[in-house]
Amino acid sequence: MGKGGTLSEGVLKKIILSYTYVAIWIFLSFTVIVYNKYILDRKMYDWPFPISLTMIHMAFCSSLAYVIVTLLKLVEPVQMTRDIYLKSVLPIGFLYALSLWLSNSAYIYLSVSFIQMLKALMPVAVYSIGVLFKKEGFKGDTMTNMLSISFGVAIAAYGEAKFNSWGVMLQLGAVCFEATRLVLIQILLTSKGITFNPITSLYYVAPCCFAFLSVPWLIVEYPKLRDTSSFQFDYWIFGTNSVCAFALNLAVFLLVGKTSALTMNVAGVVKDWLLIAFSWSVIKDTVTAINLLGYGIAFLGVAYYNHAKLQALKAKEAEKKAAQVDDESGKLLEEKSAKKSESDD
Repeated sequence: MGKGGTLSEGVLKKIILSYTYVAIWIFLSFTVIVYNKYILDRKMYDWPFPISLTMIHMAFCSSLAYVIVTLLKLVEPVQMTRDIYLKSVLPIGFLYALSLWLSNSAYIYLSVSFIQMLKALMPVAVYSIGVLFKKEGFKGDTMTNMLSISFGVAIAAYGEAKFNSWGVMLQLGAVCFEATRLVLIQILLTSKGITFNPITSLYYVAPCCFAFLSVPWLIVEYPKLRDTSSFQFDYWIFGTNSVCAFALNLAVFLLVGKTSALTMNVAGVVKDWLLIAFSWSVIKDTVTAINLLGYGIAFLGVAYYNHAKLQALKAKEAEKKAAQVDDESGKLLEEKSAKKSESDD
């Protein structure tokens, strides 16, 4: 085996590694969703306190992030000023708190499969909010694409056996807050040259997220928890659940650096279909043919949207490269003419 053999081995290693990361991410993402559903669902573990559950996650994740960043110094903290924290991090933490609160609440009312179908509206929300904040230009064909996704989700909702309007409102609210958070991250942080990885993100965002959640918790859930004296804090259940939630953030941290945005998108799609299959076969949720037809339409719309975004990214990269080549050839010409004029003198 010559040089070619070692090269393909290197490539093979990379491919196997990125697929391993993807598999870990799918597994953890899947586990967290099903585990949260198990804890909150009245027919399962029956502990319907989504704010408390989110706060347990936030407390656990911020403590671990603190240990990793401050004590073990495994991850570099970001250059953070008080001004940036108050004006940029706090609004993002606030939106994150709302998004987690609502999405965890939805598990009480909706099946896992239907929640995944509603989440297909994410690109629609991100694009619409991007247009509102003037981060995205309004394009007719993109809007048509968004309408087709929405149409698909509407059909899926129409075919939902256990449709619960309150649950749907919670999940759609969660999608809107999450989309706003993603757009604000671009506006408030990326534009200022601040990039968070999932660990530093937890380090800065999770504590303020916890603080924001404590307000509705005191009003909504604390009185109920106080009155249900039968509840014993199950360290095993909540401990393993929190470890999964933290591990998921760690997996995202590993995945984002090692694979492309396309891989993440494809992995997300695989995870959604797996969840729908699991929800139908194991949890015995009803998945109807109309559900699947609608989700299929939405899914094609999302796939097309991701494809179009990638083409745009590739075009940008190609432009950059071309500009660099032009720049270099321009410099070479300048040098040549300079040399020529020297020799003429």
